[in-house]
Amino acid sequence: MEVRGPVIWMFLMCCIFGHLIVSHKNDLVEAKSFSKSEDLEIEKRLQTINKPAVKIIKTIDGEIYGCVDFFKQPAFDHPSMKNHTYHYKMRLIWKEMGERETNNTAFGYLWENGVGCPIGTVPMQRVTKDDLLRLDSFGDNHKPCGSWNTTTYDPNNVVHYNQHRFAVARTKNIGRRFNGATMELCITAPKVKPTQFSASRLHIQMGRDFLQAGLTVNPVLYKDKQPRTFVYTDSNGNSCYNTNCNVGIVLIRHDIALGMSLVPVSTRGDWPKYYTKIGLVKERKNGNWWLQMGGNYEPVNIGFWPGHRLQQSYGNYVEWGGEVYRASLPSPQMGYGYFPIQDKNYDAYIQHISIRDRYYNIDRNVDYLEDYSDDNRGYQVIDTRDPIHRAGHIIFYGGPGNI
Repeated sequence: MEVRGPVIWMFLMCCIFGHLIVSHKNDLVEAKSFSKSEDLEIEKRLQTINKPAVKIIKTIDGEIYGCVDFFKQPAFDHPSMKNHTYHYKMRLIWKEMGERETNNTAFGYLWENGVGCPIGTVPMQRVTKDDLLRLDSFGDNHKPCGSWNTTTYDPNNVVHYNQHRFAVARTKNIGRRFNGATMELCITAPKVKPTQFSASRLHIQMGRDFLQAGLTVNPVLYKDKQPRTFVYTDSNGNSCYNTNCNVGIVLIRHDIALGMSLVPVSTRGDWPKYYTKIGLVKERKNGNWWLQMGGNYEPVNIGFWPGHRLQQSYGNYVEWGGEVYRASLPSPQMGYGYFPIQDKNYDAYIQHISIRDRYYNIDRNVDYLEDYSDDNRGYQVIDTRDPIHRAGHIIFYGGPGNI
């Protein structure tokens, strides 16, 4: 078959001046060209994210992380951080809230070298140009959001509300203020297409800003279909996953990282169940918001967001549950991919939820929630405090999607 010159020329131009990106409509690959200035902007972003590493280490699964000096994290590039006094020995102390000090467990077993990064550095995933292009190809549509942001159609909203679906338990709009929230999350691995995501997360809304933390199956972000830890920051009009921008989280641990795969995963209808503890908690003394994670132990301080970078110092709303992004395709699974039946052996669930109220008191009853699913054909949620579950306040959620 004859290939004409103009076709070859077009292909070469795409190779020289453009990059291949994923089409979010049909999972196809389409060519998009970039100008020299756009290419330079991408390189600048890569330099911001991929700070020089003093050492490269691997997880026991062979995944590569760079050990970056604590003070050279992207978060310290923010203009408000010029005269900061933060350091890598910082910890959130829970004693002021009537609980024990958080665990100081070591996580060297997660790494090939048995240690992690050197003290004074933090492990950060290395991001490639293709990674950025893949995320950018979706624009704002792919960004996580809260269910409140999408309940009513707003033509000025940059997020396409009909691309996201939710099954969550959320605080009612009754004028409360929140200084934190926690949960224990059953680890599941919902099936998604290459351009979709399915997340189980804790979301705290602070005016127009918000923080999210949880697990996600997100091939666009992580290039595979494993459930992985993530945080998402939306602050003053800027947003990113993990540490991928200067409004992102400040990490403090040398031996645990964001984006790590959560294995083993729970299996529907079988025991044991595997879960992780996650908290977003404000520190009374200085207003910083802390991320805590843990398994069968007390939660561990992973990192924090400086309080002054957020629009307001407290949360207006909190929600726990599932969020999916469908990418103009039949929507993906949430949880196990089945509707909940209020059975921990068969449902995806979030248990032992709690709230830190405006006075930093711990509320485990949280009796001011409402169930919200924006399309019960695909996803459902059941919020209960039935004592037979012995899991405190528990939220069952999930569904097959396909809507």
